[in-house]
Amino acid sequence: MFNPLTHPLRYHKLLTNMNTPNLIPGTARFLIQLIMIGSLCLFSWLAMMLVHEAGHALAAQLTGGHVHEVAWYPTVFSYTDIHSNPSPLLVVWAGPVVGMVIPLLILMFHRWIDNATAYLSVFFAGFCLLANGLYIGIGWIDHVGDTVVMQTHGTPIPVMIAFGLLSTPAGLYLWHRVSRKVGLAKTSQCRIHPKHAWFMAALACLITIIGFVFGNAGQTYLN
Repeated sequence: MFNPLTHPLRYHKLLTNMNTPNLIPGTARFLIQLIMIGSLCLFSWLAMMLVHEAGHALAAQLTGGHVHEVAWYPTVFSYTDIHSNPSPLLVVWAGPVVGMVIPLLILMFHRWIDNATAYLSVFFAGFCLLANGLYIGIGWIDHVGDTVVMQTHGTPIPVMIAFGLLSTPAGLYLWHRVSRKVGLAKTSQCRIHPKHAWFMAALACLITIIGFVFGNAGQTYLN
């Protein structure tokens, strides 16, 4: 054994190695990377749809509309069916806008309470920016979902393109900021904390179970 008082540099290196999350065998490291990125994507996809539809539903309630049905289920694309909708343009834009603002607010709050794990919320916010930005920015080409309502009620296509051009790069930037921590890099370059990966796996399983047990697969467009 060595004396830390006489070998301070070696002692510091030992402590650093003990706190480095990636000092695990190559195969195990790759497995942890898969668990992290897979869990983050699954959780972010389900949570993104939930927040997006919450934006539609909240705007409808605030403008005097009647929310007939909100479909959110792990195996279907979410949607909000609104009857008697006096402000369709505001309601349809509330989905992607709220769907991006809420994750950014969650990120700010996460950084305030625990900056060490806030990168997980950075990934989620980036996912929501990317998903909503691409959805609106290019969805009008095939008349997908909300973009049909937007065009029907007077939203110019250049506005939707601009929305996508602003949101998508912002989402990619957030992902770039945390790429090594969340597994969006070569395995040898990743700095993934195994405990955080398993935590995300548990969270992804939890939101999936909640979706299957309490979610609504939708009836309006399935019958």
